Amino acid sequence: MNPSARSRTATTAPRTQPLGRGRPGRNARRALPVLFAALLPLSACGIPETGVVEAGEPATGVLQPGVTAAPSETAPEPVPLVKVPLYFVTDGALTAVSRTVAGSTDLGSAVLMLFKGPDPQERRSGLTTELPPAAVAPTIRTDGAVVNVQLPRTAGSLSDTAVDQLACTVAVARLRQDPALGSAQVTVEQPGGRLAGRSSDDCPSGAARETTGPPETAETGGTGG
Repeated sequence: MNPSARSRTATTAPRTQPLGRGRPGRNARRALPVLFAALLPLSACGIPETGVVEAGEPATGVLQPGVTAAPSETAPEPVPLVKVPLYFVTDGALTAVSRTVAGSTDLGSAVLMLFKGPDPQERRSGLTTELPPAAVAPTIRTDGAVVNVQLPRTAGSLSDTAVDQLACTVAVARLRQDPALGSAQVTVEQPGGRLAGRSSDDCPSGAARETTGPPETAETGGTGG
């Protein structure tokens, strides 16, 4: 063979490399991007590739299965019971009644209860009233030991016994508010300007009847200072 031909043959012959050496195969080059893409979300979310990371403090107050938490309850404050003096009528004469109610009372509350008349138990014991039912509460003004009770325009004319009921109830209630007064003077002003004055000294001072029924709730009446 021509030496120049051998030289060209040796130059153009393809070189072969041993298996497993040199550049990676085509499949390996394709697998690397896929692997990087799979690891990227884990790194972006801050999730470690291996191991367990503990964070925060352990939970407290965990109940056992089947056990429920008891609600926090506070004991209600007891409502005070007070006695309200009222004057009704027995056989044409005034009779003092001490009615027990729940909550604090004022002069207006006592007057409203008086105008409602005796309760069923008091009626069974023979108590009546000469005061008519009042749709509007009277206006009450106090100035020390002096109390003025102004009846609404819709109120009719009161009998002397009805005036005594109203004046004595207000007078004794005022002395319950301020025992240091000693006595109280009550003026009842009726529609048309008619005035009637009474003193607590003129009211029956005998022992008041006690009501034994369930205590009622005190109502707020219209009063003026």
